[in-house]
Amino acid sequence: MKSFIAELPKAELHLHIEGTFEPELMFKLAERNGITLPYGDIETLRTAYNFSKLQDFLDIYYQGMDVLRTEQDFFDLTWAYLTKVYKQSVRHVEIFFDPQGHLIRDISFETALNGIYFALKTGKQELGISFEIIICFLRHLDEENAFQTLEMALPHKDKIIGVGLDSSEKNNPPSKFAGVFKKAREEGFRIVAHAGEEGPPEYIYEALDILKVHRIDHGNAAMLDPALIERLVKEQIPLTVCPLSNTRLCVIDDMKNHPLPRMLDAGIMATINSDDPAYFGGYLNENYEAVSEILGNSPALLAQLARNSFDASFLENSRRKLLISEVDNYLRKHLSKET
Repeated sequence: MKSFIAELPKAELHLHIEGTFEPELMFKLAERNGITLPYGDIETLRTAYNFSKLQDFLDIYYQGMDVLRTEQDFFDLTWAYLTKVYKQSVRHVEIFFDPQGHLIRDISFETALNGIYFALKTGKQELGISFEIIICFLRHLDEENAFQTLEMALPHKDKIIGVGLDSSEKNNPPSKFAGVFKKAREEGFRIVAHAGEEGPPEYIYEALDILKVHRIDHGNAAMLDPALIERLVKEQIPLTVCPLSNTRLCVIDDMKNHPLPRMLDAGIMATINSDDPAYFGGYLNENYEAVSEILGNSPALLAQLARNSFDASFLENSRRKLLISEVDNYLRKHLSKET
């Protein structure tokens, strides 16, 4: 299955670019910007990546952000991610970034956006990876702050396709941001939101009914509510599932207990993603490998997940159909070899 996964065409729809920060690059950018990290060396930093809950991860995540100062820094971070996933047969990416995490450090919206965008544009030209950018509001901050960030995004609709919601889910329901998401919808942005990772099924209902999302990021808690499962299937609302993230943050105690097989059996459009791969132990292929066994090492189910990733994307129809046909042809070729 590892070799099958390696060449399986796929898209990534739940990826925080700040979460791709490998220790080596973090030290390189810190040195370039004259910043002293609170770690003696790369291995000490790598050890600090061991955590067991969401808040511990977020603490080091925001600390790592601090070395990102220039447009070139954001370019280098994004380019490092693209060169990794290019080797993993990733054809399309929809990248999250957190403007507020940079604005609070006096790094302008444009500095972050332009560095990320020009790396993605270069990746499309040189690697053939298509892309979209989604800005996320930090849910532990207030809605007024989110409104200010949305205003900054409005002049950049040519670069930004959507708006999302991330960070600490507990005690920060989607309804807290009803107004700013209403404004984002009116401005034509696509809408996504993290819900049901650590929060209850009610947060998923709020994301659907109040924010009016096109996709739910994570969504594990949906499996606790039969009526919600039925609705997700009926409306074909995709879930961007992150298996290694779930086990690393103890959302799921063991991969063998992951709800992904039940999601697929129910008819939910589940997709596989890496979330924050530098911190969670693997990029996209490693996440596919992590769920392969619980899916019975089935090439057909793995191909279905890849097909779902394109179906759930914000791609234009012509490229979506082209990439889905690429998955179908790859699976057909693999199965013919097997027989």
